[in-house]
Amino acid sequence: MTSSAPSTQSSPSARLSAAPAAYPAPMYPHKATEAQHREQRIRSFQPRRGRMTKAQAGALDRGWERYGLAIDGTPLDLPTLFDGRPVTLEIGFGMGDTTAAMAAADPTAGILAADVHTPGHGNLLQFLERDGSENVRLAAGDAVILLRDMLPDASLAGLRVFFPDPWPKPKHHKRRLIQPSFLELVLPRLAPGAVVHCATDWEPYAEQMLAVLGASPELENLHPEGDGSGWLEPAEHPAGSVPGYAPRPGWRPVTKFERAGLAKGHVVHDLLFRRR
Repeated sequence: MTSSAPSTQSSPSARLSAAPAAYPAPMYPHKATEAQHREQRIRSFQPRRGRMTKAQAGALDRGWERYGLAIDGTPLDLPTLFDGRPVTLEIGFGMGDTTAAMAAADPTAGILAADVHTPGHGNLLQFLERDGSENVRLAAGDAVILLRDMLPDASLAGLRVFFPDPWPKPKHHKRRLIQPSFLELVLPRLAPGAVVHCATDWEPYAEQMLAVLGASPELENLHPEGDGSGWLEPAEHPAGSVPGYAPRPGWRPVTKFERAGLAKGHVVHDLLFRRR
C-alpha cells in the first residue's frame, strides 16, 4: 500500500497559528495585504491570537469556511451573505457568549461579529454549532478596514460596541475606538433608522462616548433625559437621572466584562442613538 501525499492545505486554526506576529490582526485564512502592512494608523486594539483550546481549534476547523471571513479588503454582499436579514455590526465580541445569545434570541436579524481574539472566534463557533444559529458571520481582523473597504453605504441596520478596551491611561486615550474620526467612518454605512448601541463600565470613556455620539447632527439620542433606574449611580446623581444614558435593554445579556466591572464597583452605562 502506498501512502498518500500530505495535504498542502492546512486547517484554518493551523494557518492562523502560523501567522507572523507582525500581522496587524488575524486573517482567516488569508495573510494580510501589503497595503495593510504599510498602513500607519493608531489602532484601538492589540492583536490577540492567544492560545486556543482543542475544542476551540476544532470548532474553527469545522466552522470557519461556513461562518468566517477574512478582513482583507474584499467588498461584501451582505444581502447574499445573510439571506436578506438586516445586519448589525458588532465590534469586539470577546468570547462570544453574548453574541451567541442575541443571535439565538432573534434569528431574523443578522450579526456580523468582528474581533481580533483568536480563541474568541473558536469559542463563538462552538456556541453557533450548539445553537444551530445561521444568522452570524465572524470577521477576523481590523474593524476599521472592514468598515472602510468592505461595507457599502447604508448597509447596516445597527452597530454594537460593548465594553471596548477603555485604554485608561491618558497617553493611550487616542487608541479608544469611539472617536470622531471613527464615527465619520461609521455614519455612511448606517441605514436610516439604524441604532448605535455602546456600553462601557469605565465612566470617563462613557462620557467620551456620549460627547462623540451626541455631537453628531446625524444621530438622535434615544434617551436624552436618562432613565436608568436601578443603576449604581454616582453620589451626585439620583438614580435614573443621568442625562443622555439609557437603561440596559433587557435583550442585551450581561457580558463577562460587565460582570467583572460590577464586581469592582464600576458603573455600567449604555448609550443608544439612532441614525436620522
